[in-house]
Amino acid sequence: MDVSCLQHRLTDAERREFDETGLLTIEDALSPEQVRSLTEKTDRIYGQKIAQGHAPTAALFYPNFICDDPQFLELVDYGKILPKVWGILGWNIYLYHAHLIVTPPTGQAKDDKTFGWHQDSGDVNKNIETSPRPRLSLKVAYFLSDVSEPDRGNFWVIPNSQLSDKMAMPADKIGQPAGARPVLVKPGTAVFFDRRLWHTATPNWSDITRKVLFYGYGYRWIRTKDDMTVQSLWEKSDPIRRQMLGWGVNCNGYYTPTDAEVPLRGWLKEHSPEEAN
Repeated sequence: MDVSCLQHRLTDAERREFDETGLLTIEDALSPEQVRSLTEKTDRIYGQKIAQGHAPTAALFYPNFICDDPQFLELVDYGKILPKVWGILGWNIYLYHAHLIVTPPTGQAKDDKTFGWHQDSGDVNKNIETSPRPRLSLKVAYFLSDVSEPDRGNFWVIPNSQLSDKMAMPADKIGQPAGARPVLVKPGTAVFFDRRLWHTATPNWSDITRKVLFYGYGYRWIRTKDDMTVQSLWEKSDPIRRQMLGWGVNCNGYYTPTDAEVPLRGWLKEHSPEEAN
């Protein structure tokens, strides 16, 4: 990992924003050329799925896409973003979940039905005994499409809701919970969000197809959420990327890691000691 990435470490202001709101927005995380190239690769996957019978007006949820192209792999340990991830979660982390979403126009009239609000991690939220629930993981969403206006299949959130185990929904299932808003960002923006943040996907009532790449980071002792096939990439990856791809010496090492299993910690000891604790 290039030491120049340290200029992108989490700032105190960014930490406060993420801790307080459950969100952190990084504009221009991707260059216009990266957006163009990643869009082409996403379009290729989407085109293949359409050819295989995926409905053209249905949103595509496509997990385990990292192996599909080297550029997707490069974002796993992206120098502008990973320092902020370890700044929030620490060094015993890896990519436990990744999916791309393409949301085409529905072709339907807009309505005011309540969206599918949720916290991530499924039954984890039922099994964990503490309140508020622990953070455990976060996602970084790279937006390839212009969703700077509403009704474009925007990701909706309720800022500051990550410490709420329950969320009151409209009884008549019309309208959205108090404080809900769409995330309005331009192409190339990366949005971090706490897994506990109440959020939802929404229909695309525009004429623009929405495309987003999601990278989920969690502690190494968390199981993968996808049937990930990134093991094939270990041999050609450098040590820190290999850690991000889930490599380990043995099962116990995910809970009590040796230096060999968490090279990120060793790198931080050398280049940013205050973050290696």
